Amino acid sequence: MKSYNLELQGRTMTMETGKMAKQASGAVKVQYGDTVVLVTATVADEPREGIDFFPLTVDYEERLYAVGRIPGGFIKREGRPTERAILGCRLTDRSLRPLFPKEFRNQVHIVSTVLSMDQDCPPEPLSIIGASAALSISKIPFGGPVAAVIVGLVDGEPVVNPTQEQLDQSDLHLMLAGTKEAVMMVEAGSQEISKEEVLKCIETGHDSIKEIVAQQEEMVNDVGCEKMEVEKVELPQEMVERVEPEVREGIKGALTIKDKQEREDRLAAIKNEIIEKYLEVYPEEEYPDRESELRKIFEDALKKTLRNLVITESLRADGRKPEEIRPIESEASVLPRTHGSAIFTRGQTQVLSICTLSALRDVQILDGLGLEESKRFMHHYNFPPYSVGEAGFMRGPGRREIGHGALAERALEPVVPSEDEFPYTVRLVSEVLESNGSTSMGSVCSSSMAMMDTGVPVKRAVSGIAMGLIKEGEDVVILSDIQGVEDFLGDMDFKVAGTEKGITALQMDIKIEGISREILEKALDRADTGYRYILDKMAEAISEPRAELSPNAPRMIKLQIPVDKIRDVIGPGGKMINKIIADTGVDIDIDPEGKVFIASVDPENGEKARQMVETLVKEVEPGEVYTGKVTRVEKYGAFVELLPGKEGLVHISHLDHDRVEKTEDVLNLGDEVEVKVLDIDDRGRIDLSRKALLSKPPGSDTGKPRGSGPPRKPYDKKGGSGKPPRGGSSRGGDRKGGRPDRNK
Repeated sequence: MKSYNLELQGRTMTMETGKMAKQASGAVKVQYGDTVVLVTATVADEPREGIDFFPLTVDYEERLYAVGRIPGGFIKREGRPTERAILGCRLTDRSLRPLFPKEFRNQVHIVSTVLSMDQDCPPEPLSIIGASAALSISKIPFGGPVAAVIVGLVDGEPVVNPTQEQLDQSDLHLMLAGTKEAVMMVEAGSQEISKEEVLKCIETGHDSIKEIVAQQEEMVNDVGCEKMEVEKVELPQEMVERVEPEVREGIKGALTIKDKQEREDRLAAIKNEIIEKYLEVYPEEEYPDRESELRKIFEDALKKTLRNLVITESLRADGRKPEEIRPIESEASVLPRTHGSAIFTRGQTQVLSICTLSALRDVQILDGLGLEESKRFMHHYNFPPYSVGEAGFMRGPGRREIGHGALAERALEPVVPSEDEFPYTVRLVSEVLESNGSTSMGSVCSSSMAMMDTGVPVKRAVSGIAMGLIKEGEDVVILSDIQGVEDFLGDMDFKVAGTEKGITALQMDIKIEGISREILEKALDRADTGYRYILDKMAEAISEPRAELSPNAPRMIKLQIPVDKIRDVIGPGGKMINKIIADTGVDIDIDPEGKVFIASVDPENGEKARQMVETLVKEVEPGEVYTGKVTRVEKYGAFVELLPGKEGLVHISHLDHDRVEKTEDVLNLGDEVEVKVLDIDDRGRIDLSRKALLSKPPGSDTGKPRGSGPPRKPYDKKGGSGKPPRGGSSRGGDRKGGRPDRNK
């Protein structure tokens, strides 16, 4: 067992091998703070037959025991990966894939398992570091090592591997991976920062990457083993020299066709013609792999021709210049019954986005390793087969759909109003209708317009663009707004999204062994110009949020009630709140701080629900007049419900100015009656009066306090007039009977 320590930003990073998972081709446990990730790399002994790509699989496994939790649901075990796990898997894959030999065809499986989680030390960069170390010490051919860090921007200064508290204050969350020479992968979300700040953070992060790479190199020197031989397939030189010139001439003409489908059909026809022609020239006995070799010659010629056109003639596949952006068309309000919609077309890439608003109860619940338990802003991305003219199967979202949706969500989130400003759950769905490059950035553009069409008070519009790269030796050409074939045959896919104020999201993938700061800076400059140009084009369709919410969207009424009144609104077993919802058809959410959110498409029902809530929390005040319902009748009076859950007693003496013999003579169960509050005692008992609101009949002597009528005749023990004193007897008030003479 070998262990290697590195002090990084005040915390110790430890890489350990030789103790766990020793049967894997390579296994490294990485610990940073209290976060522990075990990464294994395993390789098949033999190449896979019949494939023309490198079969790499990366799995990123979250375990809820890492944060001391048991999974929810009936099964109580981890199921399908969370969105964060899928994104973590993609980050690892994208950082490593360019560094494997292009001819390698052995299956490689990388598994990153999060064993312990410290919220101040996210596991995603440790997965990349551990995978690189496991590959580097194994027999698997790999051009690393690679390392990764997270970079924040706090008070204008870069912070490497920030704590959770620092991230909360940061204007940037940048995941950066690279070798000691160059940057390999960038993934970032930011609060409208400048390109200069982005470059400064990348440079700072790369300095720390070099330290981690040096530690891995020390590990390789100590425990690394001999690498496998990569079987290189050499094409017959005579076949290449004969076929390639003919193929390249036909390809050059086809690449100038602007329409994607027409161009691909022509290229496919050229390939089939060449294969058919030369299958007769080269006999199977001498060339057993002749068909696959001819296909490989065609693919190589296609790549060389496209790249040579760009480098030597500054001419792209559809005839554009390197900095030229395809024609753009935008339209808002394209669907009649949705809350908001927009369609964005750039060349042959077309995306339709729909915005839906709902109550806060519809937030997405997150069951993962992070601190965040829910989110109220969601962006989902769909990529059906018809968007590229293919017949296929429609299944759930794959890793690509999850990744593209998350990138667009990250780009748009900085302009979404806060919950206090706009108390709604917001869901965006982007439907890719046509695809010819950069559908994720098309989703950003259409979704930004869809929110404005809904009436969401976004801060600013957001657009995005994808940049490409062709690099041949010292010759470098940056391409703006790349299409599919340029992404496939080029060296870089660099997506940049932002507002007129600054950058909100970045994502960079490359197919070469890193790019320099100079190339990155040039690409950012070109991207900044490009996405601002697209913003102007979008403004022709819609330039700011609608003044009013869509008539199809729910209106939100926000109330603040005392915290101790929350239970009054909810009622026992939810009785009161469910009654309001049933009577008005609204949605109601109450947070622990007493904020009440009422969502209703019908304004009248929303107002009715608001009044019902206010009634539930309203306090009964002495001297106020209420109209209530009789809930109970007793001999001594009637109980009247003034407000929901609040009753008072109208004593029989306060039912009427005239004497009332029976309560039922005036009030019965269920009657509505207007009463005045006389008093509320210390125990909360409410005294009510009906007669206080009635006009006094002429000549009536009622309404006076008890005993205030005409003076009674004194008791005469002889005449017997009057009544004996209370407690006395007919014998009078002498000492033997009746009330004792207190004067004596």
